[in-house]
Amino acid sequence: MDTVRINEKDNVCVSLETGHKIAVCDIEKGADIIKYGYPIGYATENIMQGEHVHSHNMKTKLGDILSYEYAPYFEELSQEEPFTINAYIRENGDIGIRNDIWIVPTVGCVNSIAKTLSEKTGAICFSHPYGCSQLGDDMKITQLILRGLIRHPNAGGVLVLGLGCENNNISEMKKVLGETNDKRIRFLSVQDCEDEISEGKRLISELKLIASKDVRQSVSASKLKIGLKCGGSDGFSGITANAVVGKVTDKICAMGGVAVLTEVPEMFGAETVLFDRCINKEVFAKGVDLINRFKQYFIDHGQPVSENPSPGNKEGGITTLEEKSLGCIQKGGTAPVVDVLDYGEIVTKAGLNLLNGPGNDIVSITNLAAAGCHLILFTTGRGTPLGGAVPTIKIASNDSIATKKSHWIDFSAFGFDKDYKADELTELIKKVADGTLTKNEILGNREIAIFKNGVTL
Repeated sequence: MDTVRINEKDNVCVSLETGHKIAVCDIEKGADIIKYGYPIGYATENIMQGEHVHSHNMKTKLGDILSYEYAPYFEELSQEEPFTINAYIRENGDIGIRNDIWIVPTVGCVNSIAKTLSEKTGAICFSHPYGCSQLGDDMKITQLILRGLIRHPNAGGVLVLGLGCENNNISEMKKVLGETNDKRIRFLSVQDCEDEISEGKRLISELKLIASKDVRQSVSASKLKIGLKCGGSDGFSGITANAVVGKVTDKICAMGGVAVLTEVPEMFGAETVLFDRCINKEVFAKGVDLINRFKQYFIDHGQPVSENPSPGNKEGGITTLEEKSLGCIQKGGTAPVVDVLDYGEIVTKAGLNLLNGPGNDIVSITNLAAAGCHLILFTTGRGTPLGGAVPTIKIASNDSIATKKSHWIDFSAFGFDKDYKADELTELIKKVADGTLTKNEILGNREIAIFKNGVTL
């Protein structure tokens, strides 16, 4: 059986047929299982060389909230000359790589109207069930995510669609948006007009006319912001897809661009690797707060911090959350961590940023889009048709799923020449930034979901 040993410190290797772990030496009961050079759990019984290592003979070591010391250990990336892309330059200097018309409801009550307008005009609607009967921070989160979408430079125009009586009515939404004289934004409160469909069509026609005058121009890739996401990971994900994406992340950051890594629960057990790469104590402190607040969220709801991986992850060879997390953070490459953002914040600093939010796929890609990412690099070992508000490049960790689900998958990262694969993926990113549609766009799979952690009235 062909296998690969990721790090010389590892006492397990990975089967290239199944993605599952095999002991490379005898491992005593209670000893650490080492993969990626770090512990991913401990042996619950004596394990002999050549034995399968999985849920039947190993267990997580994850506990509760921890304290950490700042011990920076990273190298600055060597600067690279940025390539150019053809994008739309917005009035505020941001760039967009798409120029579609979006419909963003302030409240779920108008989802059906948004859908009707989408069908009649070709505008893309992003329905959700929130915007009313929410309180405090829960409502604020909804507003911040919607703000990120309404302000997103990938939209050539946005119709903000409200009902009129909701908590998050258009007047309240405008307070969160701030200055609203952007020519690309229109507002419609449907209780205030006689024929909301006709009025909606009129406003969308205005936006289409404005967007039709936009043209792509050559700009530096240093303006590009990429989101990093994995879903349906398997035993190959940390070796192939996530590792290849990590090299692309380093390349984008070295060019002066932005990369955003989220899925906080999938940092548990690997957080010290990221903490050591924080550029200063302030960023380190924000990182510690990010991890411990999310652990407290689990604890407050009476759930174990280690309640992950999913059944599909385990079938694919991932046993513990530490193992999943160490594979997950490979997407962040080796770049220093320049900032830590809270849920709903918009990214502003060039380099690798950490973003508060859960690992749930649809919530996570919405979070990345609202943070300002132009596109998302989404790695998967099991396959998924999911797509978000921005182009979602699906990257397979193995050739099998890439072939089986070729109508979902944009790129296969399987293979062990990671530099070659990273160069190929970079070329695909250029094409997508220039206008080539991703599979999720071709299929029309564009959805959003908003994190909820509060009272519903």
